[in-house]
Amino acid sequence: MSESYPDPPVEPATITPETLAGRLADGERVRLLDVRDRDEYERWHIAGPSVTATQHSFAKALQAQVRGSVDELAAQVAGEGPITVVCARGEASAYVAGLLTEAGVDAHNLAGGMDGWARVYEAHELDADEATIVQYQRPASGCLGYQIVADGVAAVVDPLRAFADRYAADATRLDATIEYVIDTHVHADHVSGLRSVAAATGGEALVPARAHERGVVGTVGTLADGETRSLGETTLRAVALPGHTTGMTGVAVGDVLLTGDSLFLESVARPDLEASDDAAAFARELYATLTERLDAFDDETLIAPGHVGERTVRNDDGSYAATLGQLRERLWAFAVDEATFVERVTENVPPRPANAEAIVAANLGRRTPSDDDAFEWELGPNNCAATAE
Repeated sequence: MSESYPDPPVEPATITPETLAGRLADGERVRLLDVRDRDEYERWHIAGPSVTATQHSFAKALQAQVRGSVDELAAQVAGEGPITVVCARGEASAYVAGLLTEAGVDAHNLAGGMDGWARVYEAHELDADEATIVQYQRPASGCLGYQIVADGVAAVVDPLRAFADRYAADATRLDATIEYVIDTHVHADHVSGLRSVAAATGGEALVPARAHERGVVGTVGTLADGETRSLGETTLRAVALPGHTTGMTGVAVGDVLLTGDSLFLESVARPDLEASDDAAAFARELYATLTERLDAFDDETLIAPGHVGERTVRNDDGSYAATLGQLRERLWAFAVDEATFVERVTENVPPRPANAEAIVAANLGRRTPSDDDAFEWELGPNNCAATAE
């Protein structure tokens, strides 16, 4: 145990972040006790459709130990079943899980805590007709990335720097060579793996032309609206979907459209991250994207977004995707006029992603953070949606 926390009175059982993610993916009920401070918990915590979470600080658990009321503390944890105890790095939570175990409570510690949770990266294949499309999911932030493979050629879309090695390894498993690495826009919530994946694989780094105009530096090519790239016999096509940013661009392949941060499964993108003082103009661009630019796609088009909300439910195959027709019926944004849309997406916007300015600078190529700094900058929710998801 570290110098900051004593050894637990009883060594508790543990659960790995990967195992927890698997249980959540399967829809199992999960009962959490988060022993970080309230502000840490409110900024970022584990959530999901099957999660019941309670926050009680580590200090409160120590008080319960002194008072002999650990069983009462356990009774205050909402939900039923075993208690998974969570903290920042798995140290304070190990002690509390040990207290609960000593008191006869079925409890275990999340190994590595939230730091370990942030390192989980899952992969699921989409139901696509013209290529193998792997969807990468980071449960800690809701970030989604993709690898598209056809005829032994691969393109990686919206890679994360924290998992740069993963894409090449998966391409090898799929007997493919990565030729293109694409960012759909200049991300503000996570440090992009665009340059690191391109450098490691020899793939061509590409960003939308309008994103490049924001001051991208280094050896990075551009994709203009309607421009294509070939994966053997399969064609990728850039589709301008501005509104979240000026350069937001989707990637169309067969019957699938990767929408990046424009259209999500439970909401739409926020329009204030590139220029908060001109959010209304960006909102009008986003409305045009939804009501005009997406008109070029039929209802059967499979929408694969760049993020998901903490309550978004997975499909039976583990993926996050829905047809455009389903979203047109489901989302309020398709049923209102422009003025109403602009008002709703520019009012009560969520906080900006943590360290957004530093992350944008890194993604433009103007800063080069260490791996540790890059990982720390992006911890927390992505907050890229305009409304609660």
